[in-house]
Amino acid sequence: MNNDNGILLESGTNELEIVEFEVCGNKYGINVIKVKEIIQPVAVTFIPHAHEHIEGIIQLRGEVLPLVDMAKVLGLPGGKTGETDKYIVTEFNKQKVVFHVQNVTRIHRISWEDIEKPSDMYQGGSSQVIGVIKINGEMILLLDFEKVIVDINPESGIHIGQIKQLGKRERSEKRLIVAEDSPLLRKLISDTLAEAGYDAVEFFENGKQALEFLENQADEVAAGKGAQLLITDIEMPQMDGHHLTKRVKEHALLKNLPVVIFSSLITEDLRHKGDEVGANAQVSKPEIAELIKHIDQFVL
Repeated sequence: MNNDNGILLESGTNELEIVEFEVCGNKYGINVIKVKEIIQPVAVTFIPHAHEHIEGIIQLRGEVLPLVDMAKVLGLPGGKTGETDKYIVTEFNKQKVVFHVQNVTRIHRISWEDIEKPSDMYQGGSSQVIGVIKINGEMILLLDFEKVIVDINPESGIHIGQIKQLGKRERSEKRLIVAEDSPLLRKLISDTLAEAGYDAVEFFENGKQALEFLENQADEVAAGKGAQLLITDIEMPQMDGHHLTKRVKEHALLKNLPVVIFSSLITEDLRHKGDEVGANAQVSKPEIAELIKHIDQFVL
């Protein structure tokens, strides 16, 4: 499968397409716009002393790419490559990574509203599950592939140290709204914004909650007394960042509120989707220093 994919979906519809795959008989999903292609297993070169989740490296049309064993990531028994095994070639966070799974079954088109947030009781602090999808009496677990990569290579994530390059910072009372579903990233973004001088920040778990908050204070926003900037992820249960941006820009009182999309899905192929819904800027994770520069630009 080559992916000219969910790029075909109209921007801002609050829908997504997921690739359903299997590992040890369990069903999982990945957003199709992360997927470049799905290939048959190829020769793998073992890398000494690599992270335990790295199966090795492969060569694909001249590129050398890391291969991640999803069975090991999920704490499931691995084994020899079977007849149905596939390699999912992905691109996000401005990097390409290949994931080894035991089968790829189908593509589903669903609404973000149909994705349930995992319960804290069974999710745990180290879970890679960001959503539960019920389809035809079965459950598909939507996985946080950004966390999978950060667990393997922590340096690929957001770091407060990235703010140091911006030099001495003054404190700001400007009010920011952030929509981000990952508890880990909310904490990292909070810490880095505070380091950059932005302390008045309100966080929401998804676009729906952020929109309800903004609509309730729309008069204040329009008068320049409420929130002064919205930062949003794209992939979020209930309401994604593109739909949130579209709703804000279509609102009579909120339309002038600057919106910065901060997501692992900002690529040259996908940037047009944010443009179509009216985003003022788009920054790829984990480039937090670049995000701060845009915040400075819009809230001065």
